[in-house]
Amino acid sequence: MNRETVYEARAEILKALAHPSRLAIVDALAEGERCVCELQEVVGSDMSTVSRHLALMKAAGLLAARREGTNVHYRLRVPCITRLFACIEAVLAEDVKQRARRVEGRP
Repeated sequence: MNRETVYEARAEILKALAHPSRLAIVDALAEGERCVCELQEVVGSDMSTVSRHLALMKAAGLLAARREGTNVHYRLRVPCITRLFACIEAVLAEDVKQRARRVEGRP
């Protein structure tokens, strides 16, 4: 893969994460496999909205699904994605510190 293709692939994955409901889904699935009905409660949206989010995330390669009777259960295909969240939270924490320093008049 050339660099441009890699950047495009990364952007597609980040786009699939770029919604608060999808981030909540990843957080819930970090704890283990969940059925759509459980994820619906986590997100607080109707079934069709949650299903659209899940389909988009699955198409991006973030999720795996299995059917059990009438229920579909989802899991993170690559659980290391949660490390990205830890990095984002570190960036946010550093930003808060920097803003506090500016308010106090320190660089």
